[in-house]
Amino acid sequence: MRPRRGLRTALALASVVVLTACAHVPNPPPEDPYESFNRGMFQFNETVDRYTLKPIATGYNAVVPGPVRTCIHNIFGNVGDVWSGVNSFLQGRGRDFVDTFGRVLFNSTVGLGGCIDVASMNGARKVPNDFGMTLGVWGFNSGPYLVLPFLGASSVRDGTGTLVTLAAPGTITSAVFAINDVPVRNSLIGLYLVDARASLLEDEKLVDQIALDKYSFIRDAYLQRRKAMLDSRRAGEHASTAEALGAAGDDYLPVYEDPDLLPPEE
Repeated sequence: MRPRRGLRTALALASVVVLTACAHVPNPPPEDPYESFNRGMFQFNETVDRYTLKPIATGYNAVVPGPVRTCIHNIFGNVGDVWSGVNSFLQGRGRDFVDTFGRVLFNSTVGLGGCIDVASMNGARKVPNDFGMTLGVWGFNSGPYLVLPFLGASSVRDGTGTLVTLAAPGTITSAVFAINDVPVRNSLIGLYLVDARASLLEDEKLVDQIALDKYSFIRDAYLQRRKAMLDSRRAGEHASTAEALGAAGDDYLPVYEDPDLLPPEE
């Protein structure tokens, strides 16, 4: 019975994609020529998330104590810093490379395997980086916006970077899949997915409150943030979290206010 139920669920989700993707979007913006497909995939991801990941993540936040959740999130982040450091090296960003591996060493030892983010407490901020950003530094254009199944907002360039990240050594995925104990490996994969989803719950509430069109808001915010991060690297700025987020902060968020509802200027 269970295989049949799983098959029915998969077919139902696939139907959502097909039916939604059939709705043609006239005159899509230049950065999103595949908007018809992307909106269908966006709805598919929303449906999967609504009935699987979001309820689990909400329960996880409700049941697991905050310090334990923070420890788990920090450990995964510490492993992810290794790949960030590799990309800083590939981009020729020596300072970011040294800072990142200093963070990993510090948090892995004094921070008990990364459970405690001692580096950030002492002013060594996280340096966000990935292979999609590396391709951008190497001169590859972003390409059209693209919504990936299950993974969400991306672009042709960043999607390529994601595929490399899933297979490359030194990443969270390669570290987990190197574990031979299947139950332990699967448990870690599930925990990683739940932790990643739980970390987005508050951001999702904000988006739901302010976005008239959730799809457009996420697309514009994603593209503008990625552009700001790449511009900071091309300008030779140190890519600390504070600077990267500052560059992609309020000035880069899409604006959807209705001008007729705004108070008159004095």
